[in-house]
Amino acid sequence: MSENCTHDCSSCGESCSSRTSEQTSFLEPLNPQSSVKKVIGVVSGKGGVGKSLVTALMAVKMNSKGKHTAILDADITGPSIPKAFGLGVDGVAITEDKLMVPATTATGIEIMSANLLLDKDTDPVIWRGPVIAGAVKQFWQEALWKDIDYMFVDMPPGTGDVPLTVFQSLPVDGIIIVTSPQELVSMIVAKAVNMAKKMNIPILGLVENMSYLECPDCGKKISVFGESHIDEIAAEYDLPVLAKLPIDPVIAKHVDGGLIEYLEESWMDEAAEKVLAL
Repeated sequence: MSENCTHDCSSCGESCSSRTSEQTSFLEPLNPQSSVKKVIGVVSGKGGVGKSLVTALMAVKMNSKGKHTAILDADITGPSIPKAFGLGVDGVAITEDKLMVPATTATGIEIMSANLLLDKDTDPVIWRGPVIAGAVKQFWQEALWKDIDYMFVDMPPGTGDVPLTVFQSLPVDGIIIVTSPQELVSMIVAKAVNMAKKMNIPILGLVENMSYLECPDCGKKISVFGESHIDEIAAEYDLPVLAKLPIDPVIAKHVDGGLIEYLEESWMDEAAEKVLAL
């Protein structure tokens, strides 16, 4: 136990002797009308590596396998999930019981995101950490999640308020860590791995985004950001590499056009199998 311990375990991610079995009481229950079987977090130690892309691709992939999937967009101040699926503002309805009804995409994926509650999708969400964490809990508790097989939680970068809230408040079955090829990634991955271990959250594996650029003429793979170290990092932490996503204008075109559901790809097949094996 730290000498600066406040004895408020709800705001701390440390595993120490002062924790008791009451720790599980931090889990927030769903409302009685909701049902979510598996919760998968998509995390990274830094921003800009493609968590939202991986979250969207995983939801689409699992949906294509006949599973009822959902996305809880926990990146409250930087939500990008609705844009990728072509959803606009005012996409969330309210039931007579005051529950939020998630927006539904063209292929049936349910989504809760701060951008679906704004007057304009360019309006900023200027909230402090505790309020943001509270919004994530509301998306979990006060939304009507009907018979969801797999929920993917798109988290903001780092190891702060929101990841801590998700890990403690939601029954997370595993996380996928998203990385990029740069040298500093080993340190960033270590932070995410160590947080997950402290919180006793299983790590399903690593996904490397912007891994390479494939030449359209000869098919050669070009390492735009330098040689990848993802395999060495994965071996160091005894984790599988689930996917290596290329830099591809086709991906950007589908995301920018709100057509991520219609992107045909096989990069996430192994990641999907890992999730199915839970």
